[in-house]
Amino acid sequence: MNEDFYIGYLPKMPKSLSKIIKTFVILAFIAAIGLAVILWIAQKPFAKSVFEFGTVKEFSGTIQAKTIPFLLIEKAEKNNGLPTFERIPLVAEGKHGFDGKSFDGQQIKLKGTLIYRDDLQMIEVVTDSVEKSPNTNQISEKSESLGKFTLKGEIVDSKCYLGVMNPGQSKVHRDCAVACLRGGIAPLFAVKDFQGNVSELWLLSEKGEAINNEILDFVAEPIEITGEVKRVDNQLFIYANPTSIKRE
Repeated sequence: MNEDFYIGYLPKMPKSLSKIIKTFVILAFIAAIGLAVILWIAQKPFAKSVFEFGTVKEFSGTIQAKTIPFLLIEKAEKNNGLPTFERIPLVAEGKHGFDGKSFDGQQIKLKGTLIYRDDLQMIEVVTDSVEKSPNTNQISEKSESLGKFTLKGEIVDSKCYLGVMNPGQSKVHRDCAVACLRGGIAPLFAVKDFQGNVSELWLLSEKGEAINNEILDFVAEPIEITGEVKRVDNQLFIYANPTSIKRE
């Protein structure tokens, strides 16, 4: 018999079989490196989002708590003699929305941690850190209607999307997003135009009410929503009936 025969208890395998095994191992190693390079190239870059974990700062302004709680910080510049504000959304620690109803219209000081993505900011409020001032400051909200649109995008939970998690969107983040929305964190509708520019709109019902529970089945999926788009200060909102949401 001229064929090599490998016996397991021998210290070495036959040269012909050894050559085949070595070639296979080298090719598998090269293929693994090539696959890793392809996956690295195909990986989408992470968003430029930041959670300043461990860095607590003090903020002051007026709380506007209707549906989505915002801290309104007065800016130096005026608009026709009237004050202008930077509107920063507030969330509680963990997977919870911030309950600001008892502070609505109050000038306050609070401690919190900044979360931000591009030009959007959010403050995670330190528990029991809000201090009321004796003054109230009822700010009249002036919203600008931009019209009714049908927009395509993805529903995300605002806290993770803006910087607490990265990536804070798409299928890999779905379970976390659903838990955050159930906890009262306000949803954002992230849309992209034909040039790839991304805009984020706070998602509310037609009456301006929270619709967290109604949208859970659509989180992290490509969808389209029809509703009225409004601008308030530096924030965009879309007011839509949950029944208008359609999967693409």
